[in-house]
Amino acid sequence: MAQLEQSFLKLVGIMDELREKCPWDRKQTIETLRPLTLEETYELTDAITDKNWSHIKEELGDLLLHIIFYAKIGAEQQQFSLEDVIEGVSNKLISRHPHIYADTVVQDEEDVKKNWEQIKMKEGKKSVLSGVPPSLPAIVKASRIQDKATQVGFEWENKEDVWKKVEEEMMELQEAVAENDAGHIEEEFGDVLFSLVNYARFLQVDAEGVLEKTNKKFIHRFTLMEEEAAKQNRSLAAMSLAEMDAIWNDIKKQRKPS
Repeated sequence: MAQLEQSFLKLVGIMDELREKCPWDRKQTIETLRPLTLEETYELTDAITDKNWSHIKEELGDLLLHIIFYAKIGAEQQQFSLEDVIEGVSNKLISRHPHIYADTVVQDEEDVKKNWEQIKMKEGKKSVLSGVPPSLPAIVKASRIQDKATQVGFEWENKEDVWKKVEEEMMELQEAVAENDAGHIEEEFGDVLFSLVNYARFLQVDAEGVLEKTNKKFIHRFTLMEEEAAKQNRSLAAMSLAEMDAIWNDIKKQRKPS
């Protein structure tokens, strides 16, 4: 614990010194840091997707630096201190875990999540969905919305019923396509995606995470396909779809993404 405290205070001290002496660090505001924080967050998610523990450690450090940076600016603006940030989250965790720090009894993680939402409502939230950040990526947001709604009982009973809803939405999409109504097609396509995200939840699959893995897999295979075409002194643009598909299928059989 002493080593942890020493390391943390060292980082805080470095931030104080940089804010005082470095022209770049002095210039930063919460607005200029925001896009950089988003970038660091996505770099962390990439490292997690790749299960690259070395990069995860590095990116966590970068995010920790950003947290301390925001707290430093908050203190300068006389809004809050780093201590306020730490005390605030500590108190919130204690308050929202009455099964640990009080006498509430829970049976499983679902009870914990329901209690969490009920406590948030008592704290002044007007809707169970109010905690979902508007700027979340759409697939992540859909999953969080569905998960929040579950906490008040707005939920399907089993995955079979959820899949029936997926099929229903797909049929409605096909009907919209047959009508050639662009607005209706867009609406129904969105409903299909939303229902698929819900089905992923029931399968205990991270829809955003697995889609990103598929993206990486496609990029890997497509790059290999370009390399194979180059070995033949050809470009993909000069190949027929059948020729490209043959290379693609060969890659799928013989090579796995790293």
